[in-house]
Amino acid sequence: MITTIDENAALVLIDLQKYIVQLPCAHPMPGVLENAARLVAAFRKAGKPIVIVHVEPISPAFKTRRDSKGNSMTELPADWNEIAPEIKTESTDIFITKKQWGAFFNTGLHEELQKRGVTQIVLAGVSTSIGVEATARSANEYAYNIAFASDAMTDMFAEAHEHSFKYIFPRIGEVGTTGEIIEKL
Repeated sequence: MITTIDENAALVLIDLQKYIVQLPCAHPMPGVLENAARLVAAFRKAGKPIVIVHVEPISPAFKTRRDSKGNSMTELPADWNEIAPEIKTESTDIFITKKQWGAFFNTGLHEELQKRGVTQIVLAGVSTSIGVEATARSANEYAYNIAFASDAMTDMFAEAHEHSFKYIFPRIGEVGTTGEIIEKL
């Protein structure tokens, strides 16, 4: 349950790139993208910062999980790294490129948020147990308040998604739907 959204909150969207959003996921991607787009519109209307994070892997054979086959990044379409068109970005958004799972490590994200006085981040995106959770763990270490948009994220593995929501997220933040978050803005 979301009790409050800080006055100085920022929306942080993780890895909603054209290639990634077409991968098979535990929850229907059209709904995830629709809710993420609703969050973008609400944060924009409220004049709050929007952070668009995308991954640019270090190696051509970037693996996201040890038990997965990994993704061969050698034969991707030219626009694979572009943000999904459902997410309407603007030049005033904060664009962060990460080369690891989390959006804070060696990216300047913390510094960008601090410049703007951000005290809370609202997280959404893909993959729940990888990019979102890694970013949330770092945000917790930096003492940000965290809200998780439960219906604006998904994972390649339903069990991993459920684990994050059952065991990790309640320990470091509040969980709510897109509607609940927008209502608190």
